[in-house]
Amino acid sequence: MESNILSILIFFPIILSIPILFFHKENNLLIKTYAIIISLLTFLISIYLFLNFRTEITDFQFVEKVQWIKSIRCNYYLGVDGISVLLIMLTTFLFPLCIFASWNTIKNRIKEYYFLLLLLEGALIGVFCSLDLILFYVFWEFILIPMYFIIGLWGGEDRIYATLKFFIYTMLGSVLLLIGILWLGFMASPLYGVFTSDFVELAKVSCVQPINKQIILFIFFTLGFLIKVPLFPFHTWLPDAHVQAPTAGSVILAAILLKMGTYGLIRFSLGLFPAAFEYFSHILSILAIIGIIYGALLCIVQTDMKKLIAYSSVSHLGFVVLGILAVNQEGLQGSVIQMINHGLSTGALFLIVGIIYERRHTKLISEFGGIRKVMPSLAAIFLIVSLSSIGLPGLNGFIGEFLILIGAFTSFNLNNNIYAIIASVGIVLSAVYLLWLYQRVMLGPVVKEENKNLKDLSKLEYLSLIPILVFIFWIGVYPNTFLKISEASVKKLVENFESAKGKIQIDIPKEK
Repeated sequence: MESNILSILIFFPIILSIPILFFHKENNLLIKTYAIIISLLTFLISIYLFLNFRTEITDFQFVEKVQWIKSIRCNYYLGVDGISVLLIMLTTFLFPLCIFASWNTIKNRIKEYYFLLLLLEGALIGVFCSLDLILFYVFWEFILIPMYFIIGLWGGEDRIYATLKFFIYTMLGSVLLLIGILWLGFMASPLYGVFTSDFVELAKVSCVQPINKQIILFIFFTLGFLIKVPLFPFHTWLPDAHVQAPTAGSVILAAILLKMGTYGLIRFSLGLFPAAFEYFSHILSILAIIGIIYGALLCIVQTDMKKLIAYSSVSHLGFVVLGILAVNQEGLQGSVIQMINHGLSTGALFLIVGIIYERRHTKLISEFGGIRKVMPSLAAIFLIVSLSSIGLPGLNGFIGEFLILIGAFTSFNLNNNIYAIIASVGIVLSAVYLLWLYQRVMLGPVVKEENKNLKDLSKLEYLSLIPILVFIFWIGVYPNTFLKISEASVKKLVENFESAKGKIQIDIPKEK
């Protein structure tokens, strides 16, 4: 099993999603039970991967390599390091919770819904463990299909507009990414005698290319990733998609799909084009800072709970990008753990908003107040999750933000403490918008008559929230469980970055 565990993780939910289509459409319980069993088994397989991952090894592990398209040296090539293992774990952990959250809320086309969820899970795992750029692109693009239908069929009133906007933006990024992949593959053909999309082989070629070539390729790759993050000013598709998506769709979009962009920045933009990465670091840092502050300010003025949380992702992902741009141990590890933290905290916030919406069928903040009196359990969980998103010490959010700020302060790549100082203002602003949201929704008297008889959490809702709370406290109290997984991989990435910068300085004069 260990030799092909990555293939099992990818194709287990994809292949086993097909029988759902043959179930009778009226047998809702069987469809839901089957889907939750498949997603839980996928999570158990990922735990096996996590427990057998060797933290001291810097190379890719659990490697699978089979010839796929011989004429262009394109292989079915899989492997994971400490960064991708954590993102795979986040993916497999959240999908069962999304199914629990959808149990009583999705009432039409149930077969299709759970079929698409399982397809999406397998494709996301494929993105995080592909070491061939064509294979990576196939999974990257495939994700658009189930996500398009999840928003378009089960979304809100303006779901068609949101779906088209999401599709157009992400397709634009995908086209740019494809151009970059093809260009890089052909650029390597003189050395290998043929086009290649092997990431490991391309890294040896791209890292020593003249700066002008790196810059052009970097732009194609990075624009594709920045749209997915999304970093300011490429963020305008995100609030519409979040607001219109069903609860599970919002959780998956915020917690996992956005991490495809930040993962791409680390794995490909940084790993393949180190000189160009350094060249653009100040420009991208400014955009990250703008995103942190701008996203937080937009949160403060929102009247819709879901849109507020959507804009908070723009702010929080700006922190992640800033840590990546630091290109040091603290900044990169902070970014990796903050990807996980954001997935947990923001995913939980969307689940909470979904629970409230199912009872009142409105997301307007003005419609609430005093909910704590009738939903004390939800109020307690909402407070913990909000504090974790703010970055309260002892909870998960503090670890990532603290490491990112240290990385930004000590980075020779950024060489400007002002970035970290301004970014820290974003933490203050996050406290403003999240605590104010909590005050307006949960505290005070019960103003609306409709809110006086709201039911507290059901057993299924506890099942979707309690596991997230466990990890919020676990990462906050003992983060080393997860930091040690990515430590060696991040260290190698930083060393390769510094080494590649030295090579490029030698090669540029020869090019001239």
